[in-house]
Amino acid sequence: MTDTYAKLIAPRPETPLNWLLRPKVDAAEANLYVRRPMKPTDLRVALFSGNYNYVRDGANQALNLLMQHVLDLGGKVRVYSPTTKTPAFAPVGDLVSVPALPMPGGRDEYRFATPGMPAKIRKDLEAFAPNVVHCSAPEFLGHAAVKWAEKNDVPAVASVHTRFETYPQYYGIGFLEPTLIRALTRFYNRFDAVMTTGPMMSALLREWGVHAPMSIWSRGVYHQKFNPGMRSLEWRRSLGIADDEVAIGFLGRLVLEKGLGVFADVVARLEARGVKHRVLVIGKGPARDWFAERVPGAVFTGFQSGEALSRAVASMDVFFNPSVTESFGNVTLEAMASGVSVVAAYATGPVGLVEDGVNGILVQPDSMDGYADALQRFAEDHAFRRAAGEAGARIAQRYRWDLINQAAVDTYFEAAARHGK
Repeated sequence: MTDTYAKLIAPRPETPLNWLLRPKVDAAEANLYVRRPMKPTDLRVALFSGNYNYVRDGANQALNLLMQHVLDLGGKVRVYSPTTKTPAFAPVGDLVSVPALPMPGGRDEYRFATPGMPAKIRKDLEAFAPNVVHCSAPEFLGHAAVKWAEKNDVPAVASVHTRFETYPQYYGIGFLEPTLIRALTRFYNRFDAVMTTGPMMSALLREWGVHAPMSIWSRGVYHQKFNPGMRSLEWRRSLGIADDEVAIGFLGRLVLEKGLGVFADVVARLEARGVKHRVLVIGKGPARDWFAERVPGAVFTGFQSGEALSRAVASMDVFFNPSVTESFGNVTLEAMASGVSVVAAYATGPVGLVEDGVNGILVQPDSMDGYADALQRFAEDHAFRRAAGEAGARIAQRYRWDLINQAAVDTYFEAAARHGK
């Protein structure tokens, strides 16, 4: 038995949901490993990403960390993605720019690849000769990549980062959601493996009709960066937030699909109830002015990074995340690690992270009064809020990037075995 196969079938530690729902390895797959063992140093991963490093978000940061893990194991990485002249951060691995156009609808900070695979990109891919193709988004580039993998008999893995099917409702075209779900189902069924961020996301794909093998690639957090010790009352005071004001925080890009409308509606309910609080908004985006009009008493810090971001997150009292579009929600985990209590939607992102009544409160996504009730409880019951924050910090300790990214690499091996490589 090879070391790789022995590791694959060994009992998994019960850590952050990484290995829940992992497909079992049958005898046929075991024989594939015996006949064709693959070591980490054999890996040649071609990653196709719609946004690898030109705009900073949780998905692309996770992808960069995974590619670094592959490189650290001795594997090879080549990334194909749209690029810009002013990327948000330096990419991990060799990055090949693909032709792209600005995203329509006022989202020109994002790019989308043009249809098909240009001859220059195809030639580069063939020269790299990957033994795993990884697609991170179901757009033109992802379709071209999985088509190439099918044609060239290369194992293909998809990762799910965003609830794209929820986007139409935020832009007045909700009638497109069923059509989008059907398209997504066809897309994911073309892969040898699909990595989701948690059991709820896996269950949702199964309900759609996705029958491809699934495993879980969760997310981690840097505890030296996000921790309760970064909290600063002095910084809060510099923003005009009094020590006895409960700071209800938003963290993320200011775009409609992050639930900004729900956030504003709930804040209005708190004000009508006379609940003492202050809204603290960390981030920037095209909906900033729209949001500011609806929460006029909020403090906007703009984009924060590094130690400033750590300080800002830990200086919240409650993190409010009504978004239903994330498949995981890195920001929720960062808030938890920082010792901040959480109020969030009962949706694919927070479920599995937030233990209801322990480190936060989960609310049905359409219940404005439910959100207001939860926030009011945290605003008025200081002991409960502090206990929830302490519990969140303990729960967040389970989420380690090394274990989580190794789970994704294991999925590469499983997909190769299943494909017969």
